[in-house]
Amino acid sequence: MEGEPGSMAKVAQLLILSLSWGMQIWVTFISGFVLYRGVARHTFGLVQSKLFPFYFYITLACAFLNLSIFAVYHPREQLTQGEAGQLSLFFVCLVLSALNAQWLSGSTTEAMWKMQAVEKEHRLGQEVGLSSSQGAYKQLREKDPKYRALRQKFFRYHGLSSLCNLACLICNGVCLVCLALRLDSL
Repeated sequence: MEGEPGSMAKVAQLLILSLSWGMQIWVTFISGFVLYRGVARHTFGLVQSKLFPFYFYITLACAFLNLSIFAVYHPREQLTQGEAGQLSLFFVCLVLSALNAQWLSGSTTEAMWKMQAVEKEHRLGQEVGLSSSQGAYKQLREKDPKYRALRQKFFRYHGLSSLCNLACLICNGVCLVCLALRLDSL
């Protein structure tokens, strides 16, 4: 199958890559901000906990398909420097998507549920967006070492997950640019 890709392979590569990148843009920069500003804090966490596993597994599937299609039509021995870079970007996206889907998403959600349980005990979590309750959360952090530790754990996993997601978004964006610059082939 190596050599010049057929029209079907080109269309599949473009559709999968643009689907993944568009979904990443939407989830990363639009839906989270809209939800954060429009629903209660615990509702936001619930929605994210249901949405993110699907999002990360779809991103993982797209990364696998992108890498597979590209690798089939670009034998390692004949790769140009640009193609090798693009192949590396697809591989990085695959690894980071797998990390998010298999480990970080679940760990973040687990820490969030535990944090929310403590917050509910203190009648917190029903505020929408940045509210006047920020002082109550600060007092809870200062007063409850268990909550403070859970919060640190949550933000550590959430931060790593966000970095992986952002790196995948950048990798896919660069691959889209490469694809656009060579529309006559993959």
